[in-house]
Amino acid sequence: MKLKQKINQYISDALANAAINVEQVNVVEAGKPEFGDYQFNGIMPLAKKLRRNPREIAAEVAEQIDTGGVIRKAEVAGPGFINLWLDDIWLGEETGRILSDPRIGVEKKPDPVKVVIDYSGPNMAKQMHVGHLRSTIIGDTLSNLLTFLGDEVIRQNHIGDWGTQFGMLIAYLEEIGEDTGSENLKDLEQFYKDAKGRFDEDAAFADKAREYVVKIQSGDPHCLVLWKRFIDISLGHCEEIYEKLNVSLAREDVRAESFYNEKLPKVVEALDKKGKLQMSEGAKCVFLEDEEIPVIIQKGDGGYLYATTDLAALWFRSEVLGAKRISYVVDARQAGHFKQVFRVARESGLVGEDVLLEHIAFGTMMDKGGRPFKTREGGTVKLADLLDEAVVRAKEAIKAKDAYDPAALENLARIVGIGAVKYADLSINRESNYIFDWEKMLSLEGNTSLYQQYAYARIMSIFRKYDGEIRGRIVIGNEIEHRLSLLLLRFDDLLERAAKDAAPHQITSYLYDVTTLFMRFYEQNPILKEEVGEETRQSRLALSALTANVIRQGLSILGIGVVERL
Repeated sequence: MKLKQKINQYISDALANAAINVEQVNVVEAGKPEFGDYQFNGIMPLAKKLRRNPREIAAEVAEQIDTGGVIRKAEVAGPGFINLWLDDIWLGEETGRILSDPRIGVEKKPDPVKVVIDYSGPNMAKQMHVGHLRSTIIGDTLSNLLTFLGDEVIRQNHIGDWGTQFGMLIAYLEEIGEDTGSENLKDLEQFYKDAKGRFDEDAAFADKAREYVVKIQSGDPHCLVLWKRFIDISLGHCEEIYEKLNVSLAREDVRAESFYNEKLPKVVEALDKKGKLQMSEGAKCVFLEDEEIPVIIQKGDGGYLYATTDLAALWFRSEVLGAKRISYVVDARQAGHFKQVFRVARESGLVGEDVLLEHIAFGTMMDKGGRPFKTREGGTVKLADLLDEAVVRAKEAIKAKDAYDPAALENLARIVGIGAVKYADLSINRESNYIFDWEKMLSLEGNTSLYQQYAYARIMSIFRKYDGEIRGRIVIGNEIEHRLSLLLLRFDDLLERAAKDAAPHQITSYLYDVTTLFMRFYEQNPILKEEVGEETRQSRLALSALTANVIRQGLSILGIGVVERL
């Protein structure tokens, strides 16, 4: 049973013993140690309902709370709050128990579901740029988190591989030769510009490109071979980025626009049968109540729009894949689009009411001037260049602190640099815009990846010096040990809340609290000094080991590595 759930049960039992009927109890984490470890503040609405003095009710409930085991003390405070302190012996036993647990006490969900998470979504005609970063790492973190908690996560990389530009691109690939094209495609931006130049300047080439669009859509073998070749090379670029980012997207996770092409007429047919379609200026549309602009499903010339493809994807993910939670990690500017598509899917019955549909929106990466992040020349920053620069900057920061052999330095710089970029993004509320700042993200101070990695490395240095087994139990001897133990036990509750809210920043905030408290514990509680008794030493070593386990697992969910030395 999760810690918060356990405390809620104690309050529920006390309310029942006091003959007070409450449907649901929810304790909160106390903000300060003097207010206890948890606080029940649900007495006030009860008092209003029962027309009684809230402190009197709180006193009656507090008297019924079992303080012989998990809870050491229950105290009435303020207008009717109940503050709760957990027992140190019980805390020591519980932290000792989860130390030997490879899952650190995090229970798998008793009712796991299939979850589809749609993220990254690069354009096949261009290299990945900074605009793809947030979707990629937020989506991957949520996939890691839900998988760790026990859900069956289906990652989906919805790439744009269907459209008029592909006729132009494959015509150009054919013209310059596949071997030459493969070399030129190393710079997708330039390849696209060259193809567009040919399209604009040569009418015969433009006609051929338009002809190839039709041939692709009709399944022409030759054009499909070129098209698949182009997609394969483009995906290769993406996979290099995913590997650098330590992101788990693979080729089999790709579900391209073209996959849904044959399903689009079925969407139109399904909407028509439900009586949802209306003709408007030659187009088939769905008009939603309270919405002025209709959702266009099929244009007058027979073409389809993004909404049609998204409806086909929703139907496929719900009916074929069996997902009960479908999440789209897409920037906040698409909120209106997803609101409409979700409504059409619900109201038409394409997706059942038992399926959670959510747009996991995120803000924009900004420069220090508060403008969208660009190159000095005002162009789009390629993601590969950004990540390479992160490694270079990390290498310089590490070299300034200590001497490493070249191989070790390269490995450290990669883990630290990439981790810094990811953590800086994930550490803010995803719906907010954030300022991209190299100095801040590579700082040893504040809520940064490097601070987490440094704390982990410090714990590893303790064990290198000790060079022995941890064989004792955890004995809570002071307030800071009490608080650190309690915080580590809250890891399970924290992950559950972050998963429900789709909020990676809750994990980074928690990890920052853990490392900050551990540093205080480390400074105030000697571990290896001779004057420390063996029982105390073993207890503090165990708390240090558990802290390292939580940091390592938390960073792993974020897709960030740890280092043994730093």
